[in-house]
Amino acid sequence: MEAAARFASLFGRSNGVVIAMIHVKALPGTPRSTLPMADIIAEARREAEIYKAVGVDAVLVENMGDVPYVAGCPGPEVTAAMTAVCCSLRRALPHHPLGVQVLAGANHQALAVALAAGLDFVRVEGFVFAHVADEGLCQAAAGPLLRERRRLGADRILLLADIKKKHSAHAVTADVGVVDTALAAQFFLADGVVLTGRATACATSATQLAEVRAAVALPVLVGSGVTLANVGDYRGASGLIVGSHLKRGGAWHAELSPQRAGDFMDAVRAVRGAGGGAGGAGGAGAGGGGGAGGTGGALEAVEALAAEALEALAEALEALEAVEAVEALAEALAEALEVTRRGTIR
Repeated sequence: MEAAARFASLFGRSNGVVIAMIHVKALPGTPRSTLPMADIIAEARREAEIYKAVGVDAVLVENMGDVPYVAGCPGPEVTAAMTAVCCSLRRALPHHPLGVQVLAGANHQALAVALAAGLDFVRVEGFVFAHVADEGLCQAAAGPLLRERRRLGADRILLLADIKKKHSAHAVTADVGVVDTALAAQFFLADGVVLTGRATACATSATQLAEVRAAVALPVLVGSGVTLANVGDYRGASGLIVGSHLKRGGAWHAELSPQRAGDFMDAVRAVRGAGGGAGGAGGAGAGGGGGAGGTGGALEAVEALAAEALEALAEALEALEAVEAVEALAEALAEALEVTRRGTIR
């Protein structure tokens, strides 16, 4: 089965698939680890339930909390912990496509986790062409990884390959453009390619998306910077991987906001209802009729934007109140110091 057909078969549609991120809290053995595994798993499941309630199409699990990352081999404790998290999420979301990424560039470990936990896809770093990332050198992974997938009998697990990966320097391959890199990934049998901005939460170029879509026969996903405001710019994407925007304040490490997640999915349904997202396999895309078309779809998008603006205003007011409290405390402290200086305290 060709890559596009496999993608549509898994996700139920060929275009506009929403893949929501679960950024797992710092795992045992990593510098910021403070929680026991039971609490880490419980938080991941809580987020999964929110995603199920708002109607995302799929979920991608990533050990984002493990900063700073170790290139290539994060340790057996991370692989074991991610397997435990993913097994629990598989039980929580038995009917959703689930994927995993193990940072940084731990593609073989991610494949093993996916196989053990019954997941459906892996997001792969460094599939073709080496690059220098913030955690070190990342070598091209396609050859060894596909051989490992075949050896494990795991060909059903899709490999979605990052192209010119974020948080990385690509000077060594500066003469190889995004389109040529995507074509190389296609030649090396990727099941899909992922385009990103320069870092987490940075917008992906809509121009690059159009260029890559025109060049390859693979599914092309947007892997960073998707927001309620720009979701319409990515109508041509096979999938939208979104995480930071769904958190309070748009920060990846913040708490998942049910309101923001729900508003985002409302906007996606509005785009789909207005004809901006193609249907699924056979033209019957899941969720394709989820929003009213035409003027109704536009109204839903405006309402969603207004809701996001109100939430941002509330967060700003909370921050302002905190600043005022600090200023009042500083004034009181200054007065106390002045009294002490004058020797009036007995």
